[in-house]
Amino acid sequence: MTLPVVAIVGRPNVGKSTLVNRILGRREAIVEERPGVTRDRKEVVADWNGRSFTLVDTGGWMARGTELDDKVSRQSEQAIRDADVVLFVVDPTVGLGDDDDRVAALLRGVAAPVLLVANKVDGSSRDHLVWDLLRLGLGDPHPVSALHGRGTGDLLDEVVALLPEEDADAPAPDPADDDGSVSVAIVGRPNVGKSTLFNRITGTDRAVVHDMPGTTRDTVDTVVETDTGPIRFVDTAGMRRKSRIDEGTEYYSLVRALQAVDAADVALLVVDATEGITHQDQRLAERVDAAGCPVVVLLNKWELLDAEARADVTDQVARRLAFVGDAPVLKISALTGKGVAKLLPALAGTIDQYRRRVPTRRVNDVIAAAQSAQPGPHGVRVLYATQGATDPPTFTLFANKDVPASYLRYLERSLREAFDLGQTAVKMRVRRRSG
Repeated sequence: MTLPVVAIVGRPNVGKSTLVNRILGRREAIVEERPGVTRDRKEVVADWNGRSFTLVDTGGWMARGTELDDKVSRQSEQAIRDADVVLFVVDPTVGLGDDDDRVAALLRGVAAPVLLVANKVDGSSRDHLVWDLLRLGLGDPHPVSALHGRGTGDLLDEVVALLPEEDADAPAPDPADDDGSVSVAIVGRPNVGKSTLFNRITGTDRAVVHDMPGTTRDTVDTVVETDTGPIRFVDTAGMRRKSRIDEGTEYYSLVRALQAVDAADVALLVVDATEGITHQDQRLAERVDAAGCPVVVLLNKWELLDAEARADVTDQVARRLAFVGDAPVLKISALTGKGVAKLLPALAGTIDQYRRRVPTRRVNDVIAAAQSAQPGPHGVRVLYATQGATDPPTFTLFANKDVPASYLRYLERSLREAFDLGQTAVKMRVRRRSG
């Protein structure tokens, strides 16, 4: 069921992301006391008194600014056009500015209902500040403190009352349910083209793209319907070494990116082919591999390389990323789209391995053959084996003794080769059973 959309907009640094976190009851949006932290549109599902809706956090709207500021403002304008209800957040403690007036003028022309939210009204001593906001022509302001929660319940009551009526025949959404999609995290160093690739794949401009490193601050995701089923692509902030992270916002961006990797079913490691495989690319690949998630390596900006440079980068992949095994390596241009069409077929193969189910008889045949070729040390013998789960393939071995790690790796390799599991994660569990 498509949920109604509530967009939170306003100029920079009025507390939009703080309000998002207050509504959700958790720290979902990155918050810092300076403007420009939020840049992309971020959509999350919220619930109030049993009514679910999609909450959209946006970057600060600015009438005039840099090229990056203009792109962020266009993201806010798109969120307004898509919304069923708009929350226009202002900060009465500093008074109204020109950008507030311009946003108000924009909102007076939209069809969706608009609620004027006076944030940072932390107590009754500040209530008098809100009446100057009446001149915006958007009705009575709603005084709240997103930081402390004051007034947010009344505001949400009003939001829910303005949402379109629910379809009586539609099933109520269950927050525990998911959409059955495979999660694919797009990771890489700053400024390698992750957001450009994200926009190319999803066919939208959800992520702000700019040639300044660190443009993406938070994770942004979109579900794309494909022949193999829905795939949730997650754009993440560029990851650098912790020693080079010198601000709170970038630290939380790194945390969110690592969380996205840990939660992902597959990772797309985007590499700037013009710079080759750097030490940081190797570290990121190791981090993805440690998360147990299969990886697809994308050599972006391939069109900028000559024949000699292409051969050199191909050699670097073989030497410096050898530990990712048979991971697909694609040469692409996220900017022009060249080679991107190969991505979905490569993902389909990787996802098939991740979800592969093997009959118990075949599992035992492979284990028996492996033990015949190389018996277990110190009388170790696997009596029976079965695949207990998928996503990733998980095998349970019933053995007469504890299985040494080296022999367990041998058995895993035998299963991986027999069932064409490529480089997807494989979990091996051992239970002792006398026999």
